[in-house]
Amino acid sequence: MGATGGDFPALVAAGSSSSFFDYVSRSHPDLLPFGQNLPVGSMPATPHGTTIVALTFAGGVMMAGDRRATMGSMIANRRIEKVYPADRYSVLGIAGTAGLAIDIVRLFQVELEHYEKIEGTLLSLEGKANRLGAMIRANLPMALQGLSVVPLFAGIEPGDAAGRLFSYDVTGGRYEELEHHSVGSGAVFARGALKKLWRPELTADEALAVAVEALIDASDDDSATGGPDLVRQLWPVVYRVTNDGATRVTPEALAAVVETIVTRRTLERREA
Repeated sequence: MGATGGDFPALVAAGSSSSFFDYVSRSHPDLLPFGQNLPVGSMPATPHGTTIVALTFAGGVMMAGDRRATMGSMIANRRIEKVYPADRYSVLGIAGTAGLAIDIVRLFQVELEHYEKIEGTLLSLEGKANRLGAMIRANLPMALQGLSVVPLFAGIEPGDAAGRLFSYDVTGGRYEELEHHSVGSGAVFARGALKKLWRPELTADEALAVAVEALIDASDDDSATGGPDLVRQLWPVVYRVTNDGATRVTPEALAAVVETIVTRRTLERREA
């Protein structure tokens, strides 16, 4: 028997949730970017994105990503963006299968916006990190078929004095990182640079220089990581998050930082 007019609002309320992801998983799982049944066979080459670095500084956190996507041994795209604002106080970087990762970013953005509209308040930073982990866990069947996504998440709790970083594995395991972290094929090289260059209480400008230099070091040794391109005027995508919110660093500021690093290394006649 169908619901009467008086019962319908109650049924809608019973099925509602502050989690958009949970609601769609129950009602329309076919609309989600993962959980698809892929046919048996070899996985075709797909664009992959790397490398992401994140680090804390005095009063916030910063995340930067290079612009290169690769497909096997080829450069698939030189202008891909791998770092996005998740909401006003958090950012998300993606490494792995580019198309799937971008869809997960969009789903996560809607998830946080939906929660804020339903609950009338922001989800806590811990809650955001947990919900992202649930999405990555839901993608595990795709990851086992070669379409993995490994994010890096960072943000600040409004009113707090310091930012926080979270890394993930393909099973959705969530790990809080201290000071700095990197993911992607160039992560091992970027992480080495971060260990040497990071120090407590960096200013925002100093943190920007560290992030860019770590990506340059990664591009020196990892062919899948693209360094700053002075000819095409292509710079990393960088976001800083403070109590004033998440803001994207301007191309002009990035160009100045890159010029300073390149000039210094040229004067030092550095081989590596």
